[in-house]
Amino acid sequence: MARDPRTHPSEIGPSEDESRLRIVWEDGVASEYVPQDLRLMCPCAGCVDEMTGVRTLRPEDVRDDVYPTAIHYVGRYALQLVWSDGHSTGFYTFEYLRGLWDREDGST
Repeated sequence: MARDPRTHPSEIGPSEDESRLRIVWEDGVASEYVPQDLRLMCPCAGCVDEMTGVRTLRPEDVRDDVYPTAIHYVGRYALQLVWSDGHSTGFYTFEYLRGLWDREDGST
């Protein structure tokens, strides 16, 4: 099965001004994610009800200045972000991250 260049990063790091997480995908698209937005979209069971899929993390519970204190690779398919608020259980798959960007960017 061929790799989808849309969901495989070629570069991961901070944006130029260091305020966002920047991912350059193998298809050439560069995505920049605002930390608070990523924290609010955490896909873990503590932030989303596993049975209903309803988001349980409330926006008012996430500070505006939240930021990742560490970023760990999970195999070759995801990132685990350790947040300044102590949260660290979410695995952000590359497919999920690209989907967030395409939805925000309006791309298909």
